[in-house]
Amino acid sequence: MQNTTLGLAQVDKQELDDPFEYAMASRDADVFLLVRDALAAGRGQLAFQPVVTSDAQHQIAFYEGLIRLSDESGRVLPAAHFMPQVEDTDMGRQIDCLSLELALHKLRQNPDLRLSVNLSARSIGDGEWRRTLDRGLLDRNNLGDRLIFEISETSAMMLHENVIRFMAEMQPKGVGFALDGFGAGLTAFRHLKSFFFDLVKIDKSFIRGIDRDPDNQVLAEALITVAHQFEMFAVADGVETAAEAEFLEGLGVDCLQGYYFGVPKPAL
Repeated sequence: MQNTTLGLAQVDKQELDDPFEYAMASRDADVFLLVRDALAAGRGQLAFQPVVTSDAQHQIAFYEGLIRLSDESGRVLPAAHFMPQVEDTDMGRQIDCLSLELALHKLRQNPDLRLSVNLSARSIGDGEWRRTLDRGLLDRNNLGDRLIFEISETSAMMLHENVIRFMAEMQPKGVGFALDGFGAGLTAFRHLKSFFFDLVKIDKSFIRGIDRDPDNQVLAEALITVAHQFEMFAVADGVETAAEAEFLEGLGVDCLQGYYFGVPKPAL
């Protein structure tokens, strides 16, 4: 497949005999160009989705800030539409930096807000991203106490020594950490005690239809038990129905997130 750093015009159809490969390369080139132009023009924003407690009140524990980019016409694209293509490139670092800048700005505006943003382990060593974080942590409003970084299992395990060192450095500054997609990335449980995760987000694949899926019931209960054993809060991600929420509350999950409780919105 062609390198996604090529523009669409540079994807030579003659070099790709398989029409499907050509279509995929063209799509990736389109995504690359859209992301590059959006970042250059500053067309980025966060969409906020609530994470609620599992008690009867379903109080908002914090919000997740999800990065969105838009094209010239104003069409907004969720991260799922572009992050797989650019996550391991320099643009992935730029997106993490933009997400952090937007999150810090929102925390300054809202003193009562607690907010999480996604972070790739690769960005921890990025100079611009780190300078953005360091400036934010110097704010007199103690932004670190209300900031949570969400790191996927795959990313955490890829550079686990770097992640552990970063967590140890951030812990005295109040920054929280969430293990995203818990259960899907095959994290070696022996490493959990070395990390400083405050909470885990159980992967959506274990939540979908849990009220009627015996396999998901067993797996989700096991993941909740593991989280609590390591003194971490367990968040069920991807909750879409009242039946799912009720069943998860019966399993002892601490918090819930999903369309049933609120879709991501550009304003709080």
